[in-house]
Amino acid sequence: MSHNELAKEIIQLIGGEKNVSGLTHCATRLRFNLKDNGRADKETLKKLNGVLTVVEGGGQFQVVIGNDVGNVYNEITKMTNLNTENLNDDSEKVEKTKLSSRIFETISGSFSPLLPAFAGAGMLKALLTVLVLLGWLSTESGAYAILSAAGNGVFYFLPILLGITLAIKLGGNPYVAAGIGAALMEPNFTGLMTNTGDISDFAGIPVVLMNYSSTVFPIIIAISAYIVLDRFLKKVILKSLQFFLVPMISLLIIVPLTVMALGPIGVYVGNGIGAIISFLSGQSGLLTGALIGATITFLVVLGLQWGLIPIMLSNIAVNGGDHIGPMWAAATFAQMGIAFGVFLKSKDKKIKSLAGSSALTGILAGVTEPIVYGLILKYKRTLPLLMISGAVGGGIIGFFRVTFSYPAFHSIFTIPVFSPIGLYVVGIASSFSLAAVLVVMFGFNGKKAETNLEKSDNQVSPLTPVIDDRKQAEEIGSPLSGEVKPLDQVDDVAFSSGAMGKGIAIEPSEGRAVSPVDGVVSTIFKTSHAIVITSRDGAEILIHIGINTVKLKGKHFAPKVQAGDQVNQGDLLVEFDIEQIKAEGYQVTTPIIVTNSDQYLDVVNTRSTRIQTKESLITLLV
Repeated sequence: MSHNELAKEIIQLIGGEKNVSGLTHCATRLRFNLKDNGRADKETLKKLNGVLTVVEGGGQFQVVIGNDVGNVYNEITKMTNLNTENLNDDSEKVEKTKLSSRIFETISGSFSPLLPAFAGAGMLKALLTVLVLLGWLSTESGAYAILSAAGNGVFYFLPILLGITLAIKLGGNPYVAAGIGAALMEPNFTGLMTNTGDISDFAGIPVVLMNYSSTVFPIIIAISAYIVLDRFLKKVILKSLQFFLVPMISLLIIVPLTVMALGPIGVYVGNGIGAIISFLSGQSGLLTGALIGATITFLVVLGLQWGLIPIMLSNIAVNGGDHIGPMWAAATFAQMGIAFGVFLKSKDKKIKSLAGSSALTGILAGVTEPIVYGLILKYKRTLPLLMISGAVGGGIIGFFRVTFSYPAFHSIFTIPVFSPIGLYVVGIASSFSLAAVLVVMFGFNGKKAETNLEKSDNQVSPLTPVIDDRKQAEEIGSPLSGEVKPLDQVDDVAFSSGAMGKGIAIEPSEGRAVSPVDGVVSTIFKTSHAIVITSRDGAEILIHIGINTVKLKGKHFAPKVQAGDQVNQGDLLVEFDIEQIKAEGYQVTTPIIVTNSDQYLDVVNTRSTRIQTKESLITLLV
């Protein structure tokens, strides 16, 4: 499926463009704010080729794509009006969420656009550290000063950048918000600390002066107050005067209010939370590190990790270093170790390829969502192995109080950002190697499933008959009459590669598709070209009529059932006009896929070359 086709399918399955109040993306996920999550077809989205999984957390509906997320996001913005200008379109009532969810969702949406800048700047700082350690660059040189500015700038001026993204997220003017952040960095204001010490005044009111560079909480509080004021002013000021009066009054009120009260409160809050973490770490770095290393992955899955980012940045700004990030890294490298262990253990080419590529991506770039959603959550046997490995590495890192000085993705290239480097390497190497060894020792998908994977490389033709004495799980009848074809002859790589699951294809001789089993209609696409039936025994069967026939938008298809309908084997699902579909230039070759085929010991197809409806087509074995 192309990026364009995937984008179309995603928009359709989340309930259409009108159901979206906001869209952003991070390194691997499309992050939707939906007006009604109930309109989204979560299960069908999970089955799309190109989608690793779907997660609801932090007030967002997250579609995990992997490394191609940027391409899919670009296609969506091309074909829709979804962009930063309409993130808070309130033309329809947005689904109510808990306050905690809204807070995390706001933090997430504000930091997500900055992640590439954080990653790039962090990698640059790591490179500078390496160059200095090797003696190839002097800290006194002009080149070092210029490159340091490039690496430090995004963190030093974080109040300005975060002010912009937060205002966009909350529906305010991002440039006025940038002005508020810039005021905290302006030389006349920062010079007060040099000229008057820690105390100044505003119209006779004492002002506690603070350094707001690299801080997070003060600008979050300030911009939140600005948004409230901005909305109030737009209600009471004539529209003809709003252009200059609203931003002027906003700056006039919010900047002094920030430096007098909001800013110091934010600093104290950030320092207080950071102090609690530091206290726990000081009491027992071993236990704190083990706890974070074992559990942080679950916070990431739920989208709750964003609450830690401001604390980490505050620790760096105030203390010059943070302990949470290094402990977190233990879990990240444990995830990479899980992937490497699956790569070593598995004999299934598809799983081996996914595990190897995702492990390499994690090691080199620190992006591990493909591992988490493509392997760990799929093979839940790995979860305790992940927790054990993360706890061991996190405990080592916490015990030796490893810190890092700049936020950076956890990869081998950012190792120089951590201190002491040697002890940090010991911690992450322990997590990585232990996770890989545990997977190799104990497996990742249960004995039956792994036996199936071991046999997959030695499978014969997909038309091999059932000739052994393994237990037969279920017979799937043919939904069509026509000529039987091996799946690898289908002119669509998503099916022919087996990426969607194991199965077979039929070239239909008549335009009627019936239910292959007794069960329920899990999904029927609006275009009626594809139907998913879940049998009473749990088999998930996709019937995809034709190749690329989704482009017909339902023309020449007449559905006879709806999602949720109970059906018996042989019940009519859909009628379609074979000749008209061919006349439009589309093939009618129909793949029949067992999308959860990895749950079976084997999926054995019929030996027949022609078949009638309800005749045995596929046998599932356990």
